[in-house]
Amino acid sequence: MSFDYSLDFQNINFREHPELYRVGKGEQGVLLVEPYKSEILPHWRFKTPDIAKKSSEDIYQMFLVYLQENDFVGADMARKFLQMGYTRSRRYANHKSGRKYQSNPQTETSVAAREEARKNILPYDVDPVKAESAAIFKEKWLLAKTNEKYLQLLAQHKLSYEK
Repeated sequence: MSFDYSLDFQNINFREHPELYRVGKGEQGVLLVEPYKSEILPHWRFKTPDIAKKSSEDIYQMFLVYLQENDFVGADMARKFLQMGYTRSRRYANHKSGRKYQSNPQTETSVAAREEARKNILPYDVDPVKAESAAIFKEKWLLAKTNEKYLQLLAQHKLSYEK
């Protein structure tokens, strides 16, 4: 099942109601699902490789603690923050402004306009510092998403709640 954006994220504690959580694709919901967003977000930084190293290590340790507690939602949220550390630092590595497109495809009202906006990619201006930060996060993200216990809890969650 896809991520359910219709839920009342302001008032749901997903630690108490993991049955409401849907994994979705990629980083969906990473800045919505509480209390995990508030627990993990303060550790999420990627400005320099040193900052990215500490941040990714801290978040990966949180991922391992969530796994130890059999808290799949927490582990999945930590995985998403690691993935977002990779994708955002990669975006800034490729585009100094952090903007990939000339205009935001998500603000376009028609499918054709969104497709056209996705063709208008800004020129690449590679920043090796941000690229190194991205590589640091990617390493931890790959460790998390291939972790055996994580994969077991993911399968169990999907079987129990995402029919």
